[in-house]
Order: sequence, then structure tokens, then C-alpha cells
Amino acid sequence: MSQQDAVSGQVVKWVYKFEEGSAAMRDMLGGKGAGVAEMTRVGLPVPPGFTIITEACRAYLAQGERFPDGLKDQVVQSMKELEKKTGKIFGDPTNPLLVSVRSGAKFSMPGMMDTILNLGLNDLNWKGLATQTQNERFALDAYRRFIQMFGKTVMGIPGDKFEEALRAAIEENSVDSEAKLPASALEKVVEKFKAIYRAETGSEFPQDVWVQLYLAIEAVFKSWNNKRAIDYRNLYGIPHDLGTAVNVQVMVFGNMGEDSGTGVAFTRDPNTGEKVLYGEYLPNAQGEDVVSGTRTPLPIQELESTNKELYVQLKEIAQRLERHYKDMQDIEFTVERGKLYLLQTRSAKRTAQAAVKIAVDMVREGLIDKKEAILRVEPEQVEQLLHWQIDRSQPVNVIARGVAASPGAATGKVVLDADTAERMGKDGEAVILVRPETNPDDVHGIIAAKGVLTARGGKTSHAAVVTRGLGKPCVTGCEAIAVYPDKGFFEVDGQQIHQGEVITIDGTTGEVILGEVSLVEPKLSSELQDLLLWADEIKKLEVWANADYPRDAKVARDYGARGIGLCRTEHMFMEQDRLPIVQKMILSETRDEREKYLAQLLPFQREDFKGILSIMEGLPVVIRLIDPPLHEFLPSWEETVEKIAQLKAEGKTGPELEELEQLKQRIESMREFNPMLGLRGCRLGLLYPEIIEMQVRAIMEASCELKASGHDVRPEIMVPLVGTRGEMEESRKIIQNVAEKVMDEKGVRVEYKIGTMIEVPRAALTAGEIAKAAEFFSFGTNDLTQTTFGYSRDDAEGKFIPRYLDLGILSDNPFETLDPDGVARLMRIAVQEGKATRPNLEVGICGEHGGDPRSIYQCHHMGLNYVSCSPYRVPVARIAVARAAIEEQKSVAMTA
Repeated sequence: MSQQDAVSGQVVKWVYKFEEGSAAMRDMLGGKGAGVAEMTRVGLPVPPGFTIITEACRAYLAQGERFPDGLKDQVVQSMKELEKKTGKIFGDPTNPLLVSVRSGAKFSMPGMMDTILNLGLNDLNWKGLATQTQNERFALDAYRRFIQMFGKTVMGIPGDKFEEALRAAIEENSVDSEAKLPASALEKVVEKFKAIYRAETGSEFPQDVWVQLYLAIEAVFKSWNNKRAIDYRNLYGIPHDLGTAVNVQVMVFGNMGEDSGTGVAFTRDPNTGEKVLYGEYLPNAQGEDVVSGTRTPLPIQELESTNKELYVQLKEIAQRLERHYKDMQDIEFTVERGKLYLLQTRSAKRTAQAAVKIAVDMVREGLIDKKEAILRVEPEQVEQLLHWQIDRSQPVNVIARGVAASPGAATGKVVLDADTAERMGKDGEAVILVRPETNPDDVHGIIAAKGVLTARGGKTSHAAVVTRGLGKPCVTGCEAIAVYPDKGFFEVDGQQIHQGEVITIDGTTGEVILGEVSLVEPKLSSELQDLLLWADEIKKLEVWANADYPRDAKVARDYGARGIGLCRTEHMFMEQDRLPIVQKMILSETRDEREKYLAQLLPFQREDFKGILSIMEGLPVVIRLIDPPLHEFLPSWEETVEKIAQLKAEGKTGPELEELEQLKQRIESMREFNPMLGLRGCRLGLLYPEIIEMQVRAIMEASCELKASGHDVRPEIMVPLVGTRGEMEESRKIIQNVAEKVMDEKGVRVEYKIGTMIEVPRAALTAGEIAKAAEFFSFGTNDLTQTTFGYSRDDAEGKFIPRYLDLGILSDNPFETLDPDGVARLMRIAVQEGKATRPNLEVGICGEHGGDPRSIYQCHHMGLNYVSCSPYRVPVARIAVARAAIEEQKSVAMTA
């Protein structure tokens, strides 16, 4: 919109009376303006007023903080109309019209700007107000409030200046609050406030009421770009180009005596969702008294005993508003000499627990349908309900902050090595594993710990991925701490926290807290279970889970997963009773020797696969063959060299030294310049086929045994890191040969699939060829993001991605949300070309993005069959896939 209509040349209508607006005009009138307009339209008791539209703010800022043409004239005209409606005159010394000025953007931004009340008072007409109301004390109180709010909000005077003067007056008059200051004291406060104004601004407090009004409107416009507003929008993803509306409304007074007051009412309890009137009321007060905390409000239920008629009226209006908006409302109201006025209504903020209960209850009450209920609950709110949370009503001592890598909270004793964590965990002690960073050697300690804290790493580091899979809280990249495992402590700001001391970590916020705190236990409420079932009725994408052990599969199935999209077989090798065998297998120099140790590993893998397949009976289970570089299973080269040097320094010789020398040589022979792009994935399987032969045998023996005993098993064998059709075809031959051999041996036929993980760009770009040998694709988006961007995930997240986000180089961390223009584009190409070759190709995603709601929306539109995520994120994903389907239906309906 420009300042003049392009066709007619008419000046833009910058100002709308409340009765001219409606709830549908939120973009133009902002949330507050649309709310009062809608209440006016339906006949509720709203003081009259007008709204200056958001476009006026944008125009004001765009042309160098100058009012757009026609705005002042329209404001004057609107004020004249308010004068006619009220019988009062703006600036009149005997019968003054007073107004409030409030901001109101499209999206609620609490705290962006303070409200200005009682605008229109000056040295002359406060006396007229006193005569008119027959209450000198009230008039002086209104004037001092106006000077205070105008000075702070419009002129930027520090609020403490006024508060100190007010406290001094309270002490001087021996009262306990400003509400008890007599008129004589308030008159002195007014003079003191004007002196503060003069000292801070270099000018007298403005007596011209029109100057007051224009300065207040400008202050609201300018507040759109203040730091706190910008920070708030950045935090909640609100666009910076919307601008704010300005609401000018006739004042009603809650501070005219004990028959007056102000309050806030919720149509339901915002903490629990219970259908009761909830809120607070403060007699003889204005709105900021409730917010400031200088006086303690009363529970709104007390109104029922002190003024039952008013309570019943408020309750009836609350129910009427909720039925009208079909959502829980947050209502601001004022009572002036017994008469109720509504100042605002908006959809109320609520806890995750309340959001679920309210959405489900409103379906049962017939207010909304199931689709709307699902849209009312954010996936992130579901996630909050599935993890232990810190009881925020209690004080906590935060000593450091890191990356919130896996949600939930945990308390335990600090442990600095995985072995000790495992031992103490088995003894029933709650421990927090604290490491500089974790690696596969630490998995047994992670499993035993209640949570993990690392000094390095990001949201997709080893610690983050493993803990999310286990449903444990994790804080990574906590650079404020220095971890000294050998010394038995970690240090933060010079303070040493020793092993055995108790800390709490919050993986939802990234906080590290000294000592024990109260935790709130998660529960899957009946309402949430109903909501998830409704989501399943609507979704197109299925939700599967990543599960490496039978215990993971059980959690996944209990949470409603419709399959296992990723079973990482190498994780099974990391258990303490298996790792020594794996290491001997890797260090073997001949195939025969390797096969000897692989035969020892076979029973372990077979039992694991039997457990997972039986738990997921009737559902698909995608099992990925071994993927990471073999060196990850070996001892550190540096540690081995240190041990050799120590033995030599002690003058020792013999078998121990010889073994270490051989170990060092073998590790050296396997060292690579870039292991993540070296001998791993299908390359490892093609170079050492005996490894995947053992794994395929374990899968098929487990499947045949279960099938023979009457179970419905659906294994799918996934080849990792394929980049060419040749790799896929050769891998397929090995898998088929072993599978057929096992089924012949067992005399059982099992339906199985062979597919691949798409995790390098070439695989995506040649998907049509690869699909000739693959029956399914699963996108490994963690590695696909690394190889597409050329970023090392752990290094990028810990070093430059935060800065890139600050600079706007990246809009999102690509390891958290799918990159739509690069990674997702490769995925779209792969889906399109793969299905062109094989129309019934099964396609899913099993990277960390599979549990991210925004990434799930992209997967929905790509036409994937499923997303696979951590077992503990399955309910989150179930809501997200349903929301994606609903939003698509809405979009289609709008364009039809």
C-alpha cells in the first residue's frame, strides 16, 4: 500500500474506528486492534477508540521517521468523533477526554513497549478531572502515572528515577504502597516527577495534549525497531517488515475507589487446561499495577464473594468470547465504579500440557474439529511433554550454558569417564557423564548415565545423536567448561567441580546447574494419546523410528512407530562384551583370522535382530550394514604411542611391548587423512565382504527362525554410502548370495528388500541408475548435508555456523533443518528419478532431520513414504506429519 491509492489518487485510510474493523483484519489492525474491533462488533462493553494501521508504521519508518501524509488529519478527525461519543473534550480544562495509547503488532510481542495511560492530562485539567469525579486523590494519581509512563516510554527516562521518588514518598508518609498516599503527597510526587522529566530531557513536561498524542504515536512506531523487539522477533521467527499498529482508546479507570479495579482473566487454566475461569483482580488499580508486582493481586475467584454480579457477568462474557473465537482467550478488563469494560482479548499463551488438553476438550465440546485440534498443538509442545523438565518454580544456580542437544533434564553425580559411569550406574547411582567430547568408546557410559555434558560438539555430534536415540538429556559445546578427566574435575570460571559432586543439566535450554533441583516427571496423558490417534487418521507420511537395540524398538512401538527406518548395526559392536572381539577382528591380517572373530560376533547380532524383528512384528525393519571407518573401534593412536613410550622409559620389554608395537603398526596402516570420506560404508563391505556376509547371515538367520515359529518379519537390508550403480549391484550380489544360502539351510522363505542410504550427492544425482539395483532409498541427511555443503558437522557447529546465523549467511542450521535449496533439492531429484525407474520405490529419511517438524514438512511435499526419527521423538513426528497433511489440504482448497 502506498500513501496514495494508485488508481484513485485518494489519500490512504490510515485510521479505522473500532466499529469499522474485525478479527479478519489482523494484518492491518494488529492483534490488539483486531481484538477490540471484533469485541465492539459483537456488542461487548469496549471503550471506544481507533487503530492506526500497521502500514502507517512502515511508511513512517521508511521515510525517515516522518508521519505519512494525511495521518495527522485522520487522527484529529478520529479524536473529534471520540469527543462526540463521550461528551468530553480532548485537552478541556473542566471535562477532559483522556486516552490510552498501545502498540499492537500482528503477532503478540509482550514487552515490546509499555502502555501509556491517562494521556491528555496537564497542569490545568487534572483539576477538572478531580472536580468531575469528585476525587482529587484519583486525579493526582492519574497525572503522576501519566508523567511516569510518558517519561519512561516516550522519552526514554530510566524508570528507576521515578520509582525512587515514589518509594521516598511512601516512606515519608509511613504507608506501605502508593495506593495509600494521600492527595497532598501525590501533588508533591507530581511536581517531583516533572522535575525529573525536566532534568532528564532538558525541557518541561508537555502541556499541549496534541503534542503528547503525536509523541506517543511516534514512540509506538519507533518501538518496532528497538533492540528488545528485534531480539523477540528473531527468537520467534517473526518477520521484521510487518510494523506495529497503534491503538488509541478512551480511558476507563480502575483506580477510582474500591468499587473499581483491573484484572486479567483466562477462559481456562493456562497451566493445566482445566475449564475454569482463571486470573487475577486488583481493586482500586490500573493495569500496570498488576504487571509491576508492587501490589499482590487477588485470585479472580474472590470476586465471586465480593461482587458476585460482576463475577457472573465476567464469566458469561469469557464463555461468550471463547465460543466466538473457538479458542481459549486472555482477557484484560477494567471495572470503573462497578461497570465492566473489556480492553483486550487474544488467544491465550498456555503450557504444553494445557495446549493438548484444551485442543482435545474443544473437539469433544464441538467447538473445533480434529484437524484444528492438531493445528493448535505445536510439535515442540509435544516434545516438552515427553521429557523430564526442571521445576522452574524453584531457584537454580546456573554455572554454564552450552548447546541444547537433546531435550529433558537430569540430575546426577559428575563422572568423567565411561567405565566409572557404567559401574556407578549399575550400582543404581544417578550420574552425569562429563567429557571433553564423546566417541564410540563412551557408549556404555552414556547408556548408564542419566545425561551427558560435553565441552565440544553440536546438536548432531556423537553425544547428541546417541543421547537423543536413548531419550537422555544432553548439553554439548559447553565451551565455558574445561574438562580434566585425569585430574578428576571440570572447571568453570575458576571453580572446580569434582567427580562425585552433583550437577543438573537441562538439554532443553542448554543450562548446566550446580546441585540437585526438582524435576517434573513426563506423562503421556489420555488427551495426548487421543490427539496422536487423530493425527494418524489424517497423515500421509508414516512415522518410523531409528532403533539400534530391542529396547529402542520397544519404546518406538509403544510411541506408535510404524516401522524401524534405521538400525545401525555398528552400534551393536560397541557394547563392552563385544568391543574386544571387534578390535581383534579389525586387527586381523587375513580373511581366515577375521572370520574366526566374526563367527564370535554372529550370535550377538542374531539375537539383537531377533529382538528387534519380533518386537516390530508385522512392520518393516531397515537394517543398515556396518558404516563408520574401522579405526573408530580401535584404541587411540596417540594413547598407544604414549603407553609404548612409558614402557620404554621404565625399561620394560617383552610380550606387552611387542603387542603394543604391533597394535601401533596396525592402527598406522589404517589411518586416513579424511576417515569420513575414506574406507567406510559399502567400500568397507566390498573390500572385506566377510564382514557384511556375517551381518546378512545374522539378519536372515534371525528372520528365518522367527518366521518358522509363526512371526511376521519384514527385514530390509540397507547398503550405506553408495555412490555408483556398480557399488550397489556388487553389494546386492553379496547380500543375495548369503540370504539365499541361509534360507536354503533353514528351509524357510522370508520376504526381504535390499536398498541403499542416499548420503552423497552423486547418489542423488544418479538415483535413476542406482534404483535399478535398489528396492528402497533412505536419505541419510546428516552425511548428505556434510557432503553437499562440504562442512565437517562437529567443526562447523562448534566454530562458524553460529556466526553464519548471526550474519544471515545461513537462515537455519542445516544440520537441524533441511537446507531447502541444496540438500532438499538433491532429495527431490533422487525421488523423482528413482521412482521413474522403479515406480514402487520405497523412500524415507533416517537422518536427524526425520524428527524436525520443518524438515518433515519438506519431506511431505517431496512425496516420501516415511520419516524415521529417535524413538522418543515419534509422538512429535506424528503430530508434524499430520499438520503437514492438513496445511497441504488447506493450501489446495484456497487455490481451488
